[in-house]
Amino acid sequence: MPLFFGSNALYPVDLMPGWLQAISLANPLSYQVDALRGLLIGTPSHLLLDFGVLTLATALGITSASALLGRLAR
Repeated sequence: MPLFFGSNALYPVDLMPGWLQAISLANPLSYQVDALRGLLIGTPSHLLLDFGVLTLATALGITSASALLGRLAR
């Protein structure tokens, strides 16, 4: 839930306080919402940036999960 509330799914980023805008820029869910709005509704979006951030977040997640899996399996 914190990722959802820190994204731009509920409020536009421009209306958020400064500290929440910084969190929203680091939140991958914000980029997913932006890409979905651009693809489904046709609002202006930055699809290359959105997909780039989502690809990077996925790669970091898979890398960290595979690094931790060895520790958990022991």
